[in-house]
Amino acid sequence: MADLLLELFSEEIPARMQADAVEHLRESLVNALRKNGLDDGKIAFQARSYVTPRRLAVWLNNLPIASESTETELKGPKVGAPDAAVQGFLKKTGLAQKDLTERDGVYFAIVRKEGQQTADLLKSAIEHTLASFPWPKSMRWGSGEATWVRPLHSILCIFDGKVIPVSFAGVTAGNTTRGHRFLAPDAITINSPADYEAALKKAYVLADREARKAEILKQAEAAAKGAGLVLKKDEGLLEEVTGLVEWPTVLVGTIDAKYMDLPKEVLVSEMRAHQKYFALEKADGALSDKFLITSNMIAKDGGKAIIAGNERVLRARLADGRFFWDTDRKKTLDAWAEGLKTVTYHAKLGSIADKVERITALAVKLADSVKADKKLTERAARLCKADLVTGMVGEFPELQGVMGRYYAAQQKEDAAVADAIRDHYLPLGPTTDVPKQPVSYCVALADKLDTLVSMFAIGEKPTGSKDPFALRRAALGVIRIVLENNIRLPLKDIFAEPPVKAIALHSAHKKLVEKTEAALHAPDKVGKYLTVNEVACEDKPVADDLSAMLYDFFIDRLKVQLKDQGIRHDVISAVVANGDDDLVRIVERAKAVQDFLATEDGKSLLAGYKRAANILAIEEKKDNRQYNKPVNSDELKLAEELMLNQSLSQTTLSVTSSLEDDNFTAAMSVFSKLRTPVDAFFDKVMVNDTDAKTRELRLNLLSRLKRTLNAVADFSLIEGDTKEQKKKAA
Repeated sequence: MADLLLELFSEEIPARMQADAVEHLRESLVNALRKNGLDDGKIAFQARSYVTPRRLAVWLNNLPIASESTETELKGPKVGAPDAAVQGFLKKTGLAQKDLTERDGVYFAIVRKEGQQTADLLKSAIEHTLASFPWPKSMRWGSGEATWVRPLHSILCIFDGKVIPVSFAGVTAGNTTRGHRFLAPDAITINSPADYEAALKKAYVLADREARKAEILKQAEAAAKGAGLVLKKDEGLLEEVTGLVEWPTVLVGTIDAKYMDLPKEVLVSEMRAHQKYFALEKADGALSDKFLITSNMIAKDGGKAIIAGNERVLRARLADGRFFWDTDRKKTLDAWAEGLKTVTYHAKLGSIADKVERITALAVKLADSVKADKKLTERAARLCKADLVTGMVGEFPELQGVMGRYYAAQQKEDAAVADAIRDHYLPLGPTTDVPKQPVSYCVALADKLDTLVSMFAIGEKPTGSKDPFALRRAALGVIRIVLENNIRLPLKDIFAEPPVKAIALHSAHKKLVEKTEAALHAPDKVGKYLTVNEVACEDKPVADDLSAMLYDFFIDRLKVQLKDQGIRHDVISAVVANGDDDLVRIVERAKAVQDFLATEDGKSLLAGYKRAANILAIEEKKDNRQYNKPVNSDELKLAEELMLNQSLSQTTLSVTSSLEDDNFTAAMSVFSKLRTPVDAFFDKVMVNDTDAKTRELRLNLLSRLKRTLNAVADFSLIEGDTKEQKKKAA
């Protein structure tokens, strides 16, 4: 057995590309080994990878020196088959007809494949991998035609202590690499893969990405503690900085005092986005005037010159921020909002100003539903996108909403309006906060619903893994806002609102129309938006079809959202089968049903339901009719029939009362009392009685059982215990 070490040494690789690149290199080599019969099932678990700004490296150990010879028996055509079939088989196997064997009237071929030296296989596999490497962006240099992410300087490739002469981009592999560009620039000879990491460490290179990341974090936390401050956590920045240095040294710089009155978010964005500095905070969470620089050098002066240079660059950056801050505040948000008319939202949907009008119309409607202040909601909606055309957001797009809140506060807008401008973009991800105040979540919901409706209407819905307009995220955002704020907001009612239908109809016709009171059917004047005119009204099915499509899309996203909470997708399907579209109620109902199904009563009753449903399906198909007539208790003869019918009557009354109060736990508790009469019925009663009238009566009774249980959920869609549940039960 022997080890392989492959290193590609180049100019600096963009940080965002490094992790994926080294993983692709590792997987490509492992797959090549498997393809050539060298994988004993352990290679994938014995592959190590290294990546720094200037190198990708993979170490595979315990590889065989050569692949084993193999013999494979292939079955061919029958003896006496047409000559074309025989010749085709011979071509496939590479044998002559005399080499074939006959058995039971059939030709068989023994194909022998001689083993190959692993070094030869690796040379071919590596060269093929490098020639077809999928860099997001690559370049040519010199007079060659080969491409790589940056000019390639050297290749290190050793196997079993010997160099494999891999050749790519005019570079032939050897057994040398180089350390830190400035601290140890001379060539380093590597005789064994086991020496690689230690040799680079002596040359001021931490080759292991995770070790380098941990070292940066360790130094940063120590520097913060030494300054009596707290490191502002930023995993994304830490990942990026890890890809920018080979020998990290963390230094402490100071922000010029004259810029400390800028908004905290501006200071952090300037440091983070442009300079890759870590921000430091005081114990109370306030931003400190200190920041952390991650240098790639060990300076003789202790880093004084490095700190001074970085502070000088930051001052220039913050001077730009000061300019934008002072300039933006010279205009009101209303004035900035006028500029949205010249910014295209989508070629088929008009400008961002048009989108704001749609958001405003829908937000005001939502305010009615959640009892939010309509005036404040309208005001917040009208200003929510105004900061997009400001200088500060143009420079730092990640500050959209944040700067709008600052500018709104300056012009003395109500606090609810200012907060809504900032918060209507929330949630930004699956773990970030959602808006908590009524005005904020009305605008947030309107913004996301407008995006969903309008994009679906023009045919831009997600397909497979592609979702360029982040519509899945928008739907999940709506779901989280509704559930976490316990908003009773039936989706179908929202999709039926005039503003929403107007979006659908406008998108279908690609025309803008003026708002009219008659079209809106509402007394409140909320401005200009895409509305239902006389022509569009003729295409009402367009909006109805869109509503159905959006409802299904939301339910699919709800299943994804609730999966992490342990709620099964089949339970959600069963709950929404009756058309319930109140997200809060759907979730509460699903939790109650799932909890019930985990009990012995629930499992038994589900089995009884399935049995009843199966009998009905068979008999209704056979008789070509439905058994759903009322059951006359006077016609029931057996005690078990009477007991089941009486229990269903009592259950229906109790469940109906519980459902009216949205008390689904109580409803399921009532269902548990059906277990005994259902079990007794199936134990003692023959459904398919020889007497036709008795048979019909009992089938109607089973139909009543099915309808009673379906009042809460369609139990026919419940799949029963999953494999995981059965395993736990065992």
